[in-house]
Amino acid sequence: MKDLDKHIVAARAAMERQFAEFTEVAAANTIRAVEAMRAERLAYEHFAPTSGYAYHDTGRDKLEACVARIFGTEAALMRQQIVSGSHAISLALHGNLLPNDELVCLGLPYDTLQTVIGLKGTVPGSLAELGITCRILEVDFAKPDTKAIVHALSPQSKMLCIQRSRGYSWRKSLHIAQIESITRAVKQARPDIIVFVDNCYGEMVEPLEPSHVGADLIAGSLIKNLGAGITPGGGYVAGREELVERAAYKLTVAGAGREVGASLLSNRLYFQALFMAPGIVAEALAGAVFAAHLLSSLGIAVSPEPQEPRTDIIQCARMPGKTSLIAFCQGIQRYSPVESFAIPLPWPMPGYDNDIIMASGGFIQGSSIELSADAPLREPYLLFMQGGLSRHHTAWAVEQTVRDITENRLL
Repeated sequence: MKDLDKHIVAARAAMERQFAEFTEVAAANTIRAVEAMRAERLAYEHFAPTSGYAYHDTGRDKLEACVARIFGTEAALMRQQIVSGSHAISLALHGNLLPNDELVCLGLPYDTLQTVIGLKGTVPGSLAELGITCRILEVDFAKPDTKAIVHALSPQSKMLCIQRSRGYSWRKSLHIAQIESITRAVKQARPDIIVFVDNCYGEMVEPLEPSHVGADLIAGSLIKNLGAGITPGGGYVAGREELVERAAYKLTVAGAGREVGASLLSNRLYFQALFMAPGIVAEALAGAVFAAHLLSSLGIAVSPEPQEPRTDIIQCARMPGKTSLIAFCQGIQRYSPVESFAIPLPWPMPGYDNDIIMASGGFIQGSSIELSADAPLREPYLLFMQGGLSRHHTAWAVEQTVRDITENRLL
């Protein structure tokens, strides 16, 4: 245990050292959020909830104007009625692809999106059912070959989908500079192609977003980074005006789009989340660094590696086996503030081919900007830890979990 204590002390020192770097990005992103609210003359009146059709929901409209400014886009759709990140992405895809169009994806998309696209069979409501085809391009995510990506586009290709984060895989997440390089190459060759970025887990991690470097459309969840752990749900789509409007037609109704949809809850939490998100993301990143340092010091392969630059909040670790994977998730739950008494077990989750184990003892159910850990029960037994509203809680929870696992000889 003395050796473990030394590793923990070293991991804590590394966490604090790198936290200073993360706060520099947080400062810049905080200022951008505040400047957006100042430019839009945000006032208390914009916090009020609405009901019914909400044709004149000034708070909703002001919120979306602020989001558009933060992301540097022409328009934004941020709604409480969007149930998840997968739902937001689905709106972007369904709203902007028509029968006989081709969707080109860099790498295999995240599990739930495979169902949305129809890669797991033609399910009702999938793109495949509508006659929209999909082609998967194998990519070296550490160093994407932009020429090969451009060459792979066909006359039927309508949209290029870039998943910024790794999903349930060992691949590298894409940094903004890489997304810019891909987008520039595609746009030079095919200006008509819609470059869409699944931005989940990546918001506020870097000084710029994909929309600042040429992406036409981005989407994400509000129980991830941008929700700062305080929004009870929702999601967003941002980008070019006509593309966002088409996504809005899928959320509400053709012809009405963003003009309807009530703010049933006060918009204060959503504005406040935009203000708090940069700082919360910095906390999450620091906690991930602690986990990376500690686990790697114990001989466990991690990605990103402890000193590696980050573009999302996910920390992946290749656990020795199924037993240690389950034990780690159960430990994170045990040292969480909510339902610490619960014991997560693998179960068949909608949209996934494998049983999933998920530890999520946060204040918002399923929130992954709060400390959580989950994994599909399949080899090579990759653990995915993300979030953490406080780096102090994350470090303590991971430390206690590792102690428990070590004492039980599972590492």
